[in-house]
Amino acid sequence: MRFVWQFLAVLAAYALSGVAIQAVQDNDWLTLVVGLTASALMVFVYAWVVRRTEHRQALDVAREGAVAKTAWGVLIGVGMFSAVITNLFASGYYDVHGVGSVQGAVGLVGFMAGAAVTEEIVYRGVLFRIVEEHIGTYLALGLTGLVFGLSHLLNEDATLWGAVAIAIEAGFMLAAAYAATRNLWLTIGVHFGWNFAAGGIFSTVVSGNGSSKGLLDTTMSGPELLTGGDFGPEGSVYSVGFGALLTLVFLWLAHRRGNIVRFGSRRRAAGVNSAATLPR
Repeated sequence: MRFVWQFLAVLAAYALSGVAIQAVQDNDWLTLVVGLTASALMVFVYAWVVRRTEHRQALDVAREGAVAKTAWGVLIGVGMFSAVITNLFASGYYDVHGVGSVQGAVGLVGFMAGAAVTEEIVYRGVLFRIVEEHIGTYLALGLTGLVFGLSHLLNEDATLWGAVAIAIEAGFMLAAAYAATRNLWLTIGVHFGWNFAAGGIFSTVVSGNGSSKGLLDTTMSGPELLTGGDFGPEGSVYSVGFGALLTLVFLWLAHRRGNIVRFGSRRRAAGVNSAATLPR
């Protein structure tokens, strides 16, 4: 029953945040303010509903160390997407023509922050965490990762391959990151860093939602297998490869820390209530 209450609470906040951000998306500065406000609302609602339904503090969104954990995540997300772009640039499929829109990048900070926080709380904070208790880490990772990927079929230029790619490089990887750290700030940072690098820095298409006006004025063309086509670089085999590799790293870290829940154990991971961070 706690799953139902938690899911409904965060889904309501998710819907409200989405409507608010969409309403101001033509104004970059308002998008920044509303996006950050929506992010704070989502964290508050999640912490509140966990406290009410599980009678404990939501330590995966604890204030202590939140900035450092988020920063580590952002570095990982930006670094991962930069590696994808570096490969495309070296192959001659990505060109930079100059400076893009600083104001557009500002608006994307708010938009991507709202998306990262809401999606991480819904998919990793509620869905993965509770499903994992019943079927174990590995099955929960596979199931929730697929759900996360398939949810992107609703996007404007979505493709089945794009959804599968998102499931592997993001759905699986972010669930593994949560399993390794038992912390949402880290996964929020990775998610935000990846999305902002894609749209806010390198001005590419993000998850089939059209091109973005970020810090760089760019164009991309070439084989769809490498560039992702209309879905964007998230549909690139480079993204899938880097995401799969990082998934294995996080799962290794989760196993090393005793954070893997075995199927049928009906228990929470050893580190689920800890404030573990990525670096030790």
